[in-house]
Amino acid sequence: MKIVNSKHFFHLCFLSFLFFTCKASQNQSSSSSIISRFQEYLQINTAHPNPRYYEAADFILSQAESLSLESQTIEFVENKPLVLLKWPGKDPKLPAVLLSSHTDVVPVESHKWTHPPFAAHIDSDGNIYARGSQDMKSVGMQYLEAIRKLKDSGFEPTRTIYLSYVPDEEIGGRDGAEKLVESDVFQKMNVAFVLDEGMPSADDKYRAYYADRSPMWLVIKATGAPGHGARLYDNTAMENLLKSIESIRRFRASEFDMLKAGLKTTGEVISVNLVFLKSGTQTPAGFVMNLQPSEAEAGIDIRVPPTVDQDAFERRIAEEWAPASRNMTYEFKEKFSTLDIFGKPAVTIADSSNPWWVLLEEAVLNAGGKLEKPDIFRGATDASFFRQRGFPAVGFSPIANTPGLAHDHNEFLNQQEYLKGIEIYAAIIKAFASYAEQTESKASKYEL
Repeated sequence: MKIVNSKHFFHLCFLSFLFFTCKASQNQSSSSSIISRFQEYLQINTAHPNPRYYEAADFILSQAESLSLESQTIEFVENKPLVLLKWPGKDPKLPAVLLSSHTDVVPVESHKWTHPPFAAHIDSDGNIYARGSQDMKSVGMQYLEAIRKLKDSGFEPTRTIYLSYVPDEEIGGRDGAEKLVESDVFQKMNVAFVLDEGMPSADDKYRAYYADRSPMWLVIKATGAPGHGARLYDNTAMENLLKSIESIRRFRASEFDMLKAGLKTTGEVISVNLVFLKSGTQTPAGFVMNLQPSEAEAGIDIRVPPTVDQDAFERRIAEEWAPASRNMTYEFKEKFSTLDIFGKPAVTIADSSNPWWVLLEEAVLNAGGKLEKPDIFRGATDASFFRQRGFPAVGFSPIANTPGLAHDHNEFLNQQEYLKGIEIYAAIIKAFASYAEQTESKASKYEL
């Protein structure tokens, strides 16, 4: 029997260890493994009204452990876990960067999908069909995969990078990102800049957003005397409501005309959309047709850009859309301010005067991407909570050549586009993490 010299034996063992460690790392970083992890995250049903938040949190924590990232789970609100990850920088005195994402997704009408919305099915063209594939589980996983890529290359951050996975963005974010930014936890993080979600682009240019439109979810109510369905009355509840709806329709048309004419972008107009009407007297047999109702309601989804005087717009609502003279009242089910804590429009500078914007722009270009002119996001994202408190935040999702299907049926993302997005994020994160200049947001001196 041949006996191996102990010195040679241990040398062979060490080489074997390196080989299998390297092999395992390569397997983790293979395209198939990356896509598989994305599918696994998409298959967790975090749709409202019953999102499986703990399952999503456990998955994110398992990914953090595989990357040796520091982690903590926080419940600002019971049963709504928020996962916070940390990649410590070599210079802890430098303010940190936060990569923000949310774990929840909007509901689905499963029967209207070509493939089950939580199966993460991949078709023959490489399209991954799943709720959240665009909004925004893709971004949350691309952050992690970009860090995996940077770690595999031996990169070490100079500046600390945080990653947040918050609940409830799709229902307003009050129990998620807003609770985080108001907390002592966030204050201790010493954040200088926030990167959050953007939108897909149908062409080859990525979109970036320096502001959000603020939601004003309005319910107006009209009242009037009830009466027989065969009689004509002045100022019935339905008549008063229809007068308001006509005024709202004319305003909507004027804003839409500016959008169609190219005078304003989607983010620059005030969007007004009727989302529900409610009136009438209903019995188990159906609506009573010969009884005029004493109340009628309408729900309107309004999105206001930060360039608009929100107080002046609300006066329009009070005077034209829901005047007390027509027996009308109104209330906001949700209303986000367009201003920050300093009374200025909640926007982030997106030009050469902002070093974070310059880093983002250069990183995208260096990674082979193209950037469209920055715009205002058409809806509201968690970035608005940070901007409202004076923190610079940019919305960006590295999804190009893709129809925007967020909240739509058959939401999908092509796997090659997903993989390319990881390369883009790796370049961005490396640029942010390498930036060694002392920076602070205007909110850094503000006591939260």
